[in-house]
Amino acid sequence: MRVEGGLIDRARPLNFTFNGKGYTGYHGDTLASALLANGVRLVGRSFKYHRPRGIFSAGSEEPNALVQIGEGAWQEPNTKTTTVPLFDGLTASSQNHLGSLENDLMAFNDRLSRFLTAGFYYKTFMWPRSFWERFYEPLIRRAAGLGALSGADDPSRYERGHLHCDVLVVGGGPTGLSAAREAAALGARVILADEDSLFGGRLNSERENVEGQAGYQWARQTTSTLASAENVRLMPRTTVFGAYDHGVYGALEVLTDDPKIGTEMPRQIYWRINARRVILCSGATERSIAFANNDRPGIMLAGGARTYANRFAVLPGRRVAILGADNEAAQTAEDLKAAGAEIVATLTSAAESTVADTQGRRCLSAIKLADGRKVECDTLAVCGGWNPNIQLTSHHRSKPVWNDEIDGFVPGEDLPPGMIVAGAARGVFDSQDCLADGAAAAALSLSDIAQNAPVEAQRPRPSVKPVQIKTPAALAGSGRAWVDLQNDVTAKDLFQAQAEGFKSVEHMKRYTTLGMATDQGRTSNSLALRVLGQAYGVSPGDLGTTLARPPYNPVAIGAFAGPSRGQHCRPTRRTPSHAFAEGAVATFVETGAWLRAQWYAQDGETHWRQSVDREVNATRNGVGICDVTTLGKIEVTGADAAAFLDFVYANTMSTLKIGRTRYGLMLREDGFVMDDGTCARLADEHYVVTTTTANAVSVFRHLEFVRQCLRPHFDVHLISSTEQWAQFAVAGPRSRDLLQRLVNTDLSNEAFPFMACGPVDVLGVPGRLFRISFSGELAYEIAVPTRYGNALFAKLLELGADLDATPYGTEALGVMRIEKGHAAGNELNGTTTALNLGLGRMVSSKKDCIGSVLSKRPEMVREDGLRLVGFIPTDRERQLTAGAHFLEPGAQATMENDLGWMSSVAYSPTLGQSIGLGFLMAGTDRLGERLTAWDELRGTTQEVEVTSPHFVDPDGTRLKS
Repeated sequence: MRVEGGLIDRARPLNFTFNGKGYTGYHGDTLASALLANGVRLVGRSFKYHRPRGIFSAGSEEPNALVQIGEGAWQEPNTKTTTVPLFDGLTASSQNHLGSLENDLMAFNDRLSRFLTAGFYYKTFMWPRSFWERFYEPLIRRAAGLGALSGADDPSRYERGHLHCDVLVVGGGPTGLSAAREAAALGARVILADEDSLFGGRLNSERENVEGQAGYQWARQTTSTLASAENVRLMPRTTVFGAYDHGVYGALEVLTDDPKIGTEMPRQIYWRINARRVILCSGATERSIAFANNDRPGIMLAGGARTYANRFAVLPGRRVAILGADNEAAQTAEDLKAAGAEIVATLTSAAESTVADTQGRRCLSAIKLADGRKVECDTLAVCGGWNPNIQLTSHHRSKPVWNDEIDGFVPGEDLPPGMIVAGAARGVFDSQDCLADGAAAAALSLSDIAQNAPVEAQRPRPSVKPVQIKTPAALAGSGRAWVDLQNDVTAKDLFQAQAEGFKSVEHMKRYTTLGMATDQGRTSNSLALRVLGQAYGVSPGDLGTTLARPPYNPVAIGAFAGPSRGQHCRPTRRTPSHAFAEGAVATFVETGAWLRAQWYAQDGETHWRQSVDREVNATRNGVGICDVTTLGKIEVTGADAAAFLDFVYANTMSTLKIGRTRYGLMLREDGFVMDDGTCARLADEHYVVTTTTANAVSVFRHLEFVRQCLRPHFDVHLISSTEQWAQFAVAGPRSRDLLQRLVNTDLSNEAFPFMACGPVDVLGVPGRLFRISFSGELAYEIAVPTRYGNALFAKLLELGADLDATPYGTEALGVMRIEKGHAAGNELNGTTTALNLGLGRMVSSKKDCIGSVLSKRPEMVREDGLRLVGFIPTDRERQLTAGAHFLEPGAQATMENDLGWMSSVAYSPTLGQSIGLGFLMAGTDRLGERLTAWDELRGTTQEVEVTSPHFVDPDGTRLKS
């Protein structure tokens, strides 16, 4: 029921729907307050038993009132109605029920509750074992759960950002506002973050004065002053959800929940905040009390009831009973009575009678007292005290400490570096004390980083005013007393877990599923420990507590990803010739992080093989041009560059002459091949190392590790120049003729032999030229600064028009490398050795290198081990398949009979048949033999002949011509 007053804007009415029915609220409402104002009390069903659930609190600690907001692709499940500001057009629906919300067919589970106690799934669904995946798991998933995603792509926008500050103040209540004001006055760069849309915390919910004015007015004025300060950044609706290393804090800022706006502006921003100091002013969460049937809609926390009455001008009920500590009960009664409610009972721990049970089918209708009396009411406000919100203090493994004065856990020692806890978060509950504590914490946090910082002010001792008389955690009664309202965990479940040996709180939590919910156990974990402590006559501190982990609140995966989603999941890197390839209507493929031309189809070509075969034949008979910029390029310089390369390469590089290039092989520390490539020496202390496209980043990272950690005394410098140089392979018998038209350098065999390299002038542009071949043909790789790449590609085709110069893509490149027997990604898969690849002699025995020792392990150098060989089908019309395994003719397909596998296959237009590379046990000794290639995945078997891996020009006559 709506009443007078509050902080809502009645001049701005807002329309919304819940379960298809239209309602009206006001700007400043949350969805929860608007539902209560319209008399909606039943909003959902519990997780396991599907019991009716209503609105229990007024903040992010809410365990009950979870709904789906939005429709279609905008649908977002498990949203707390208490944290969603109302907006015009909001659409919400209840979740976790079969049939209507009022008549949930799954409520039958509640009748089976005696069989569904703690750990029932461990005991019930173990036999027969085969039933688990086929029957039990699908049944459980259908019966239990919360909301569901739409299955469509999320159309909302998310962003990521970085912020830096001297002081991060977490929490915008009276303590946080005071701390931010003091820190800003001292000249510090301040960020003030609070999960609420209004700063002020409990000041917006209580009727009390601060510094001579109403608390909410003081909060509004202080917020305005901070907003005008240049060194302060205010971040409402921003939850600091995690404390990480090096002063880094994760924060989620919610800008809008309105789908109409969520595509035009970011809906949420994930901030990485680097803070020199942090003042944790996260406040406290009200505790409930466990008693029989304490989960009915209409039973809520007393602080939440006051929030609805004072801030949102909503009475949670007309006839209200109150249960809790004396001062809390009195304050709640006073506020609700002033708002127009009838207070039918005030039950404190000092009363002769207290709550023994409740009544009501879908909502509370009455409470039953221990003396047998029945009190009719539609609302029961409960307060069992307050728990400091200390979750962020535990993210670095700091253990909370039990404090008898406040009857709760407070921050322990070993807080995250630079963190100071202030206000209710450390047990200081009085508002005036909180103001002083916040200012003192700011002075203390800045004492070693701010200029002219004053001496630390005296911090007040924790006040015990809200818990002058402690309330029991559980009250006697015959019905089930609920501890975790969302997961349907009762006090009986806790006792059963303890009886079955789950005495550790960590084990008890997981066995019962206590606190494993969207509220992260804020309304259940502490209550559970107090229930157990009360039952066993020990302090909750003796039982211990679980440690909170990030995130403090649930965070959408989309927020972590930010804009990096879909095709933007990672940056799309385009080659320098991409514009030309687009104009030529090339088909593109992702290789590593690059978008490369796969083939260039011409008019009349209806199948990709036609295009690829043409490109291969054109290159082998004339000249082909391929963009190979994507190969990793690393500049290695310094007086110790040669010694450094000797250490990272299996073969020797220090003997390489200036102007020459050498094929190189890198091993991992375990002796397996990491990558291959070339190493060119351009000057005495200047080398250029190339890597495969896929391993460019990992190889550079590896070299940096070696430089910094394994050889820190070396004078060597590394620069990744992959993006700085556009590089093109020019291959084929007419490649020399084409390149001679671009450069003035003598390219004859005598002047520029195979594996030569050096600087060249490319039509007035400084470039580099390498005579290396991946195709087996006479070939070069020419490099120019990237900005000239697209122009050079076009110029090569223009100048080579009379030579039938043809662009070719990665598919033709792959065909030609298989024809020549070159290993690539399929062979360099992290499980092969130099010996497997036929490169065992490259592992030098005259020097030390990474992986040299472990590469000589017996199993890795066995004579009959795997060797890279070639394969052709005996039936020339059949196609080989990659992944097929080799067997002796007639042998059964078992692991014991496995002789190796096919790693790469291609149709060779040069040979007119399918060819393949693969690894075969003692392969080099079995050339000419016939084996069975067995492919279980495709269900094929065929006979193959073992051949040399060098199908084309095995003597290398062409590439050296």
